[in-house]
Amino acid sequence: MNRSRLTGLVMYALVTVHPLTITAGRVRCELNCDRAWTGDAVATGTEVLDVGRRDHVVLFYCDEQELTERVSEHLLPAIQGGGVTIVVATPDHRRSFERYLADAGVDVAAASARGAYLALDASQTIRGFMVADRPDPAGFWQAISPMLRHAAKAGRPVRVFGEMVSLLWDASLIDAAIEVEAMWNELSAQYPFSLICAYPAQPAACAHQLDALTEVCRAHTQVTGVPPEAD
Repeated sequence: MNRSRLTGLVMYALVTVHPLTITAGRVRCELNCDRAWTGDAVATGTEVLDVGRRDHVVLFYCDEQELTERVSEHLLPAIQGGGVTIVVATPDHRRSFERYLADAGVDVAAASARGAYLALDASQTIRGFMVADRPDPAGFWQAISPMLRHAAKAGRPVRVFGEMVSLLWDASLIDAAIEVEAMWNELSAQYPFSLICAYPAQPAACAHQLDALTEVCRAHTQVTGVPPEAD
């Protein structure tokens, strides 16, 4: 999708987000579509997320710096607190997170060696469970669940970042992205972990994408980040 600014969209939010409460929040954005998207939960601001053990958060980020900072701050407590972090991302984003963690005092190589930092390539992982442009639940489970199961047996807190849904969306496999969001939720019913998924704040091209964005929000316990405001 084009990464230009959004035109003509009004979002309305009614949500409780820790530690802030945002009521009747209104953000005017630009979108190339003459429909309004009313999200179930949209949290604004750049505060560090207060993510619970089974939370599934979606971040709409405006730039690469925001993505790096928000995701790395999500991962950092698990690494520093004896837990496990799992990153399913592109190589460029993995390198950005690792640089941020290193600047925060984390020995990433040592964390990886002891199983506290696990990194997967998002594109390769997707290819392992996609069948004819649809995600195969058994393949997804096989790709992701062993890491979660191992951490759960050890009683260690787990924090995950997943970029696969964003790559599917960008490939116009929107229904597949929503199905993968649902598969993450099924996994969270089996294993305790907190998860952030992230999408660039991009324009929706049509009404179908607006409807899909609503479904994306409904698949999460928190929605954070806002697209650029209109001029």
